[in-house]
Amino acid sequence: MSDLHAVIDRMGAGWLGDAAAMDDLLADEVVMEAPFAPGGPRRWVGRDEWLAFAVPARANFPVRFDRFAKLAVHETVDPEVAVVEYELAGEIAGTGKRGSARFIGVLRVRGGRILEWREYQDTYAIQQALG
Repeated sequence: MSDLHAVIDRMGAGWLGDAAAMDDLLADEVVMEAPFAPGGPRRWVGRDEWLAFAVPARANFPVRFDRFAKLAVHETVDPEVAVVEYELAGEIAGTGKRGSARFIGVLRVRGGRILEWREYQDTYAIQQALG
């Protein structure tokens, strides 16, 4: 699990401004899913497909995150898989309003790279923060 904890910490650094660090964590064959994300696609297959979506989305993202909290890491019977609870907080661009939301990520990590990432978002908290 040490690989996994290092990956989670690098994910946090990515949300706090080092997007390239997060992108470098993704295996070429990564499968990203956000089953409850509002609007838009909810599944991406492959690093290139994810980056084609994420890079432009980041440019227009209305929140600047300034806090990442790893709340819990639940190991599973599969040593490559863990359930991660985390919280992101930040400031809404142009308003100065602060908000936060919790997430659950199911990650499969091998060799320091993310092979699968399924994220469940607190869409109500996100909606409240964005107003």
